Amino acid sequence: MRTVLKLVSATLIACAALAAPGHAQEARKTFYLLSHGGPSDAFWLDWNAGAQKACEQLAVDCQISFSGGDMAAQKEAFNSAIAAKPDGIGTTSAQPGLWTSEVKAAKEAGIPVVFFNTDDPATGRQAYVGADLTEAGATWARYLVDNKLVKQGDKVFLPVEVPGASYQQLETAGIASVFDPLGITYDVVDAGTDPAGIIAKMSDYMLANNPPAIIALGDSVASAVRQVFDNAGIAPGSVPVVGWGNSQATAEAVRDGYFKAAAWQYPSAQGFMPVALLNLAASGEPIGYDIQTFSLYDRTSVEPILKLYSK
Repeated sequence: MRTVLKLVSATLIACAALAAPGHAQEARKTFYLLSHGGPSDAFWLDWNAGAQKACEQLAVDCQISFSGGDMAAQKEAFNSAIAAKPDGIGTTSAQPGLWTSEVKAAKEAGIPVVFFNTDDPATGRQAYVGADLTEAGATWARYLVDNKLVKQGDKVFLPVEVPGASYQQLETAGIASVFDPLGITYDVVDAGTDPAGIIAKMSDYMLANNPPAIIALGDSVASAVRQVFDNAGIAPGSVPVVGWGNSQATAEAVRDGYFKAAAWQYPSAQGFMPVALLNLAASGEPIGYDIQTFSLYDRTSVEPILKLYSK
């Protein structure tokens, strides 16, 4: 874990160094960053901190917006961004094909486009910063299989905040690639987005179905696992849990044995890097590459993440 963090830090410094020289001569650049997330979600709070830090360090203006899952609002923000003719646009892609016309219009206007958090390479965007979500799902499934925590005939509980969203579809496809050949099934369950409702729905499912394992497909459902177990009287570790771990609550759940392993997307770096890439592109540097921000951590490697949150 420490090695990966050092590599990310080195990458950030390098990008900043490459982008910095023109500041004295060039007008201040403007970038639009459009997220489908909610501004109060744990992941997006950390992401926003990273994005704001990049904007400050690179001396650029950033217009950051959160649509809270409202695709129409994000589409309006994207088209408004194109009309403003900024130096670059960064966006998430909560649904495949959502931004095909917008990316085309941006490219025709000479505006670089970088995707972050959720990708749609078919749009022709120039770069992506985030995890390979299909591989994330496969990684979780392989962890359960390799550690003999699930077997043929088991049905694994897959709680998610937004069924049908791009992240759920991609993660489930990865899970299926591992589980289907082994005769292990899975149940994608809508837990909703309200924190209290998530806990109630997950608790009800656990009591009614007694699943052999859980893969938490989103950070909100992952951070609810401790309270779900405590409410249902389930001992930590008695039901193996893997999934996302981009919150302090989940990192602490890993430390305390509620989670076997969780995935970290380096939220702050995922906010910083799109700004750095857009700054490079706006300075004439080619950016035809992706930056993967993904690592699996467990009880033995959670400490650096807990230290980050302690700050």
